[in-house]
Amino acid sequence: MKNQVVRSISIAALSLAAPCLFAAPAQEPIQPIPAAKVTSPALVELGRKLYFDPRLSKSGFISCNSCHNLSMGGSDNLKTSIGHNWQEGPINSPTVLNSSMNLAQFWDGRAKDLKEQAGGPIANPGEMAFTHELAVDLLQSIPGYVSEFKKVFKTEKIDIGEVTAAIAAFEETLVTPNSRFDKWLKGDKKALTAVEVEGYNLFKESGCVACHNGPAAGGNSFQKMGLVEPYNASVPAEGRSAVTGKDADRFNFKVPTLRNVELTYPYFHDGAADTLKEAVNTMGRIQLGRKYSDSENAKIVAFLKTLTGDQPNFKLPFLPPSSDVTKRPQPFAK
Repeated sequence: MKNQVVRSISIAALSLAAPCLFAAPAQEPIQPIPAAKVTSPALVELGRKLYFDPRLSKSGFISCNSCHNLSMGGSDNLKTSIGHNWQEGPINSPTVLNSSMNLAQFWDGRAKDLKEQAGGPIANPGEMAFTHELAVDLLQSIPGYVSEFKKVFKTEKIDIGEVTAAIAAFEETLVTPNSRFDKWLKGDKKALTAVEVEGYNLFKESGCVACHNGPAAGGNSFQKMGLVEPYNASVPAEGRSAVTGKDADRFNFKVPTLRNVELTYPYFHDGAADTLKEAVNTMGRIQLGRKYSDSENAKIVAFLKTLTGDQPNFKLPFLPPSSDVTKRPQPFAK
């Protein structure tokens, strides 16, 4: 624990050593988000349709967008998401925005990339509750999809790898550049107010940048939640992780991105913090051993709100119609 605290202080000191007010991006622990580069528009378009298609769920009611709503910061603003047959999930849905910058996917990092992650919810009985085989069979029964998969993948037969590759390609475009903070990093001195700059400097001085760094301001490391003081979670103090099922991993999570964080409430893996003010106070106490004053908290929150970038400019896709042989979903099927 001592070594990690020292590491936080050291990174903060390095950050403060650079010119704080209008430093170049290379001198700051957080860098601007680059715009998405699309190399295969047809693949992305297919992925966009699959992302919004509820027919990939057993009920025909739940899509990727249900829990990662692109109109709501790429999350659902629920403490834990609602899955098949109105089941409450065990953990808060992280945002899909800028998720391509994560070192791994899911809170516990069990998926190495977006392609692997995309297959998880489809087959999870508590989420979309389908199977990969049934999902592929359904898509294979829809002429419009057969035609698009043939165009993109040059094959007559759809497989789950192609499905998840297309969804991942669409998700890779869901980046949010041009936040006010990014504009400030690039030299626009008027992009931030004095209070927001003070909040960023306090964010660095406190040691928050030890974990929240890089273009996504997070997502690139795993850390224990409750480094200085135990986290009072909504799960028992003893027992296995609610995520991995392992004792040793109970409070080790992938550090979430802070990009667009004002949109992705409630916060933490259990959705226990309803507001940014509450989240900042909790993290200061349990990770840094620091109690922020109301003024300090307000400054950090003001800075965090400058991390909201341009939201994905998307239109709801027109989905290809089911055919006469497509199995119709049963919304409340067991």
